[in-house]
Amino acid sequence: MTPARDYSLIGPERDRAIAIGLASAEWYHTDVPRKVMKGLMRRNDGPATRDTILWLGLLLLTGIGGIATWGTWWAVPFFLVYGVLYGSACDSRWHECGHGTAFKTQSKNDWVYALASFMVLRNPVAWRWSHARHHTDTIIVGRDPEITVMRPPDIARKALAFVGIPDAFVHFGVLVRQAISGPNAEEADYIPESEVPKVMFWARLFVGLHLVALLLALLTWSILPLMLIGGPRIYGTWHMVLVGLLQHGGLAEDVLDHRLNSRTVYMNPVSRWLYWNMNYHVEHHMFPMVPYHALPALHELIKDDLPPANPSIPHAYAEMIAAVLRQRTEPGYFARRALPPGAKPYVEAFHTETSLPEAS
Repeated sequence: MTPARDYSLIGPERDRAIAIGLASAEWYHTDVPRKVMKGLMRRNDGPATRDTILWLGLLLLTGIGGIATWGTWWAVPFFLVYGVLYGSACDSRWHECGHGTAFKTQSKNDWVYALASFMVLRNPVAWRWSHARHHTDTIIVGRDPEITVMRPPDIARKALAFVGIPDAFVHFGVLVRQAISGPNAEEADYIPESEVPKVMFWARLFVGLHLVALLLALLTWSILPLMLIGGPRIYGTWHMVLVGLLQHGGLAEDVLDHRLNSRTVYMNPVSRWLYWNMNYHVEHHMFPMVPYHALPALHELIKDDLPPANPSIPHAYAEMIAAVLRQRTEPGYFARRALPPGAKPYVEAFHTETSLPEAS
């Protein structure tokens, strides 16, 4: 039985990762001709502008519908849709615009990134640095601040996350703490000191806006303002959690090959639109500067060097749950799949865990 690991960024696992060469290391990536990759990385305002207008338009329409029908059962379907558009779709918009790849025009990336950061309760400055570290040291224990499924797993907490509990309150608490005192010791490991004033500014702005919504709710003696602002991070977050857990859940830690620690899943068109194609997650981690709208083409180009994609969300959950349940007593256990014939072997030089049998 493997003991539980220390996932903090200031503990012994951090020193271990640095000592054995896992920090800021060179990762495996599939060979793609330079000219082809240049074409895939080409930025274009068109797809993101179209998708953002549709996203904000649907938010506006369903929000107005929810307000107009408030107090009746007709409000329920409006807020069910509004909640997912606000509390789940914000995550992928935050992610892609944070990479600066969604739009060709950087100011558009910055504007949507700030709005989505507010919706998802993430400090836009702190999380930009956090996500950069996540890509530099993906699922490296002691280095990656965005490991969501730790070992042994807290299954009850992950189940509650589908209704935003306690995650929404934890994230809001982080914003309050950052507004008062700035980054803590772990955040200071990846946020430059020069960025601290910006971290505190955005935290104060976001906390203030949410407190205004709370004040309106108290003054009107109605939860309607909170159904529109803040509340969707609780009641509409289920789709973000549904697809987000599949990114790395049940897969390998401390390896330098994204084919071992990331998962690509084929999804229905609605989920792909809400998720902005982040279901192609191995591809995204290998080539993070490829825009979301080019990921399907990238997948077709390199899929013969990747483990087969999970054919559906239920199939991926079956694989992940089998591994996560085993990790309750064997934290070193992880899901691993066979590579296609002719694919380059996995890079496992630093890999010390045991694995599930490869699929036949």
